[in-house]
Amino acid sequence: MGPFLLEPIVCLKRGRAPPADVEFSRRMSATMNRAPLAATACLLASALLTACTAAPEPPPYKPLASVKDLMEATVQPAADVYWKSVSTTVTRDGVEEKFPKTDVEWEAVWAAAVTIAESGNLMMMPSRAKENDPEWLKLSAALVDAGDLAAKAALSKNPERVLEQGEKVYDVCTNCHRKYITDPADTAAQR
Repeated sequence: MGPFLLEPIVCLKRGRAPPADVEFSRRMSATMNRAPLAATACLLASALLTACTAAPEPPPYKPLASVKDLMEATVQPAADVYWKSVSTTVTRDGVEEKFPKTDVEWEAVWAAAVTIAESGNLMMMPSRAKENDPEWLKLSAALVDAGDLAAKAALSKNPERVLEQGEKVYDVCTNCHRKYITDPADTAAQR
């Protein structure tokens, strides 16, 4: 027995009522002995309620395009705009430098880069991501990063940076196509 209960028992054996503070101590001791049980019951109830709640509903988006469709309708046209925005052509007549000159032209290059970046996110959606293939997610994330840097280059309105970032976008695309496009006709169709 605990020390709180010893004195009331001694008093009761001698025929006396325990003092009021001893009675309080006895009740507190009984309450304290039940506290761990009550806490355990609360934790168990909380765990059960958490386990029984319904899983959150999936996001409301509805992917419609396949990966191939997304490439043909979104990525390839955006990449073409970006890659063709800056060029240097050497002919017999001299060197021709091509790059955006107006704010509207630069904005089109920026929009193409943003489209490329966001397409990487679209590639990671569950209906398009290759199951249990971390390389797919890695390459999709690399497309997001390359597109982001390409967009920043377009915002700088620096043709050299756009050309440099365009090469990085091309490298990401090429690495992905080497791994995932097995039909040469698909590769030719995307050029």
